[in-house]
Amino acid sequence: MTPEDAAALVAEIEEQERALVLPRFTHDDAWRLGCLLVELATERELPVTIDVRKASQQVFHAAREGTTSDNDSWVERKVRVVYRFGASSYLVGLRAAARGRDFNDAHQLPLQEYAAHGGAFPIRVAGVGIVGAAVVSGLAQGDDHALVVEALRAFAGQNV
Repeated sequence: MTPEDAAALVAEIEEQERALVLPRFTHDDAWRLGCLLVELATERELPVTIDVRKASQQVFHAAREGTTSDNDSWVERKVRVVYRFGASSYLVGLRAAARGRDFNDAHQLPLQEYAAHGGAFPIRVAGVGIVGAAVVSGLAQGDDHALVVEALRAFAGQNV
């Protein structure tokens, strides 16, 4: 991906993050969002691991056929990026790419602990900020990100 392509995607994802702000986010909401992600993945026969957190607590976790424990590792690494940088893991990685830099090198963070690859999206509540994260691992990073965004849009539409 060229820095120019990355810059265009950065603007698109920044807009997604501005738009996807929820009025609240409870443990029950986390469960429903996780179930919605599983439903989408099942309909499409996607081999993904799904994880939804409220603060640092894992409220929902599911692994579909075709995934491995390596996907769990990717989930953890992506979540760390969301919580450390306050943005989706895809956005953080694309911002580095837009500057022509490797994320891990630029921030001196170990790849074994931080992965700025698509799939982890911050859960924001209006007037509060980031209260959790929704994560998908198993597809190409853009597809992981897109699945989370699709589910969050549908979830937000049901809970306005």
